[in-house]
Amino acid sequence: MTQGLRMTQGKDHAPRILVTGGAGFIGSHYVRTLLGPGGPESAVGADVTVLDKLTYAGNPANLDPVRDHPRFHFVQGDICDAELVGKLVSEHDQIVHFAAESHVDRSIQGADTFVRTNVLGTQVLLDAALRHRLGAFVHISTDEVYGSIEEGSWPETDPLAPNSPYAAAKASSDLLALSYHRTHGLDVRVTRCSNNYGHHHFPEKMIPLFITRLLDGGRVPLYGDGLNVRDWLHIDDHVQGIELVRSRGRAGEVYNIGGGTELTNRRLTELLLEHCGADWDRVDHVEDRKGHDRRYSVDCTKIRTELGYVPRKDFPTGLAETVRWYRENRSWWEPLLERSGL
Repeated sequence: MTQGLRMTQGKDHAPRILVTGGAGFIGSHYVRTLLGPGGPESAVGADVTVLDKLTYAGNPANLDPVRDHPRFHFVQGDICDAELVGKLVSEHDQIVHFAAESHVDRSIQGADTFVRTNVLGTQVLLDAALRHRLGAFVHISTDEVYGSIEEGSWPETDPLAPNSPYAAAKASSDLLALSYHRTHGLDVRVTRCSNNYGHHHFPEKMIPLFITRLLDGGRVPLYGDGLNVRDWLHIDDHVQGIELVRSRGRAGEVYNIGGGTELTNRRLTELLLEHCGADWDRVDHVEDRKGHDRRYSVDCTKIRTELGYVPRKDFPTGLAETVRWYRENRSWWEPLLERSGL
C-alpha cells in the first residue's frame, strides 16, 4: 500500500465498512453475516453502512434482521452521486463494492444502465477512495468477465473476453479498479465468483425464477439445448470468500471464488422439477440467448492456498434449503413478482 494511505484496521479500531448495493441478494447476506450472531472474528466490532439506490433488485426487507443493530446504518443513494459518495467514504475505512446491474438479458435489451452503474459508479467510488486515502477497496465481480471456456478452468491470470454487455461492463470496472492500484497504490482487491444461489435471490435469475414459477404452477423457459454449463456457488460460501479477501487478501490481487459444482442447465432444470414436484411438460424450450456463453469454470487454487477458502455447502443440501426457503417465504417474493411483472 502506498505510504500515507489509511490503514485498514488498527489495534484499537474495528473497521468502518461501506457496503454498496447492500440491499441486494449477495450484499445483504454479507451484511447480515457480519452483524449477525456468530459472525466472523475478522468483523468483530465493525460498523457497517449500506449505500443502496433501491432499484428493482434492492429490497429493504433483506436488511430487516440487522435493522436495529447499533452498528448498522442505511443510506439510500446512487453510487454515481459523487457528493454523497465522497461524504460517506470520508467517514469509513474500507469499501466492499457490490452495487451493480447484473442481469444479462436486461443488458442485451439495453446496455446504458449497465455502463452507467457498473463503470461510472465504480469510478466515482474509486476517486472518492483515493481522495480520502481509504484502506481496502474490495471490488465484487463475476466469472462472466472471462467469457466462455470449453475445457479446464480459468486462473485469475487469464485474459478477459466478455461476451455480453453486462460482462463487458463488469470487465471494464475490474480493469478500472485494478488501474487505481497500479497507478495510485490504492488497496484494491477483486473477487470473481461463479453463479450464486440461495435465499433472498431476486426472482429474475434462473434458480429463483424456476422455483417461484413452478411453485405457482407456471411454466419455465430453458434456453437452447440446455447444455450450457455453470458452476454453482452457495451464497454462504461466497460471503465466506469475500470476507477472507477483505480481511486477509493482498492489495492489487484478483481472487476467483467458486462452489465446485458444475451442472448443465438441463440437469439443473431436472433437479428443480424434482424438488417442486413438477414434470418436464412444464418446461418451454426457447430460442437460445444471444451470445450465450457455453461453459464457465473458475480455478480457485489461489484463494484456497493463500486464504484457506473451502466451500462448505454441498449443492444437494443447498438446493433443497433454497427451494424450502422460497416455499416458506411467499410473503417475500410474491410482491417482487407483482412489481417487476416477472
